[in-house]
Amino acid sequence: MKKPIHSDKAPKAVGPYSQAILTGNLVFTSGQVAIDPGPGKLIKGGIQEQTRQVMANLSAVLEAAGTDFSRVVKATVFLIDINDFTRFNEIYSEYFPSDPPARSAFQVAALPLGAMVEIEMVAALK
Repeated sequence: MKKPIHSDKAPKAVGPYSQAILTGNLVFTSGQVAIDPGPGKLIKGGIQEQTRQVMANLSAVLEAAGTDFSRVVKATVFLIDINDFTRFNEIYSEYFPSDPPARSAFQVAALPLGAMVEIEMVAALK
């Protein structure tokens, strides 16, 4: 059985997908880019500002599902420039001060709306 998850504190889905799906004791988030959920626009700024917004969006979705970053078991990161990896990690690591999840990171040709970073996560329920 699967249950769609929705948070008004994260950007609305702009296509035929859910912000996340809860199944069993796992939550699978859709990829989030640095959209400010209020105006629904990509924020201005570089990789670090965009990473903070992505993490805020993911936090809201995870909270709506009943979990948080401490329960994330896997993250997948998409960067438009792998040279941003170190600056991305400086911000990302703030959200996982100990026992970070497994993670993959890839450079991709393009992301929606010209975003610099997209992240999706899998988390266990509390």
